[in-house]
Amino acid sequence: MDTINITLQDNTNVTVEKGKSLALIFQDLRLKPRPVAAEVNGKIMDLSTTIEHDANISAIDLLSKRGLEIYRHSTSHIMAQAVTELYPDVKVTIGPSIEDGFYYDFDYEATFSPEDLVQIEKKMKEIISSNYPFQRMIMGRQEAIEFYRDKNENYKVELLENISDDTVTLYKIGNFTDLCRGPHLPSTGVVKAFKLTSTAGAYWRGDERNKMLQRIYGTAFPDRKELKMYLKQIEEAKKRDHRKLGRELDLFNIYEEAGAG
Repeated sequence: MDTINITLQDNTNVTVEKGKSLALIFQDLRLKPRPVAAEVNGKIMDLSTTIEHDANISAIDLLSKRGLEIYRHSTSHIMAQAVTELYPDVKVTIGPSIEDGFYYDFDYEATFSPEDLVQIEKKMKEIISSNYPFQRMIMGRQEAIEFYRDKNENYKVELLENISDDTVTLYKIGNFTDLCRGPHLPSTGVVKAFKLTSTAGAYWRGDERNKMLQRIYGTAFPDRKELKMYLKQIEEAKKRDHRKLGRELDLFNIYEEAGAG
């Protein structure tokens, strides 16, 4: 059996089997609490990555800032999958993690309603229960352009046409494949608590000359207790909103005829 040397973030040196995945390495080392990715020689990688040479490896834990970003970004992919399954005519654009959650922008002729968000959440729970793996694929840039042209996903084509790299990475969960650098969670089943919070309009690439898209915001936490606490904080903040309190306490009034001053 061929072996390689691994140096961990605490400078511990261990010998492991060559070609083993990060997930299995961490499992053997019994790292706690929950690694969701790793930094290998300075590059952040999925846990499915196999290690072929000596390397410096640092586990990225779910409870860390970077780990939570990966968790939420992966949840945005799950949301995009749910939306495309429920609304086949939708076109997908981008869906990053943000400070308190994530969003994804969609091109869709109808307006997403609160009832739609309920249905999207329901579909997301089905996807999470299916525990689909996040499958990383490397594809030639031109091949990826043709892949998305065949799917009539013009926004993905535009993004690819502005990339200079010869190869790109895509991630597949179920029947949904998204253009993304990653990394991502090992599987959809890792997501334990999420909530879609609101919708808004957003211009493609932030340019008012481009088409107005529909943005769906959401948030995700490692457990339901944290999610519940966050949502409660948001509700309390809304109650303290001076604009809301001003009207309710009759401290001021806003008349449309006079403008918003």
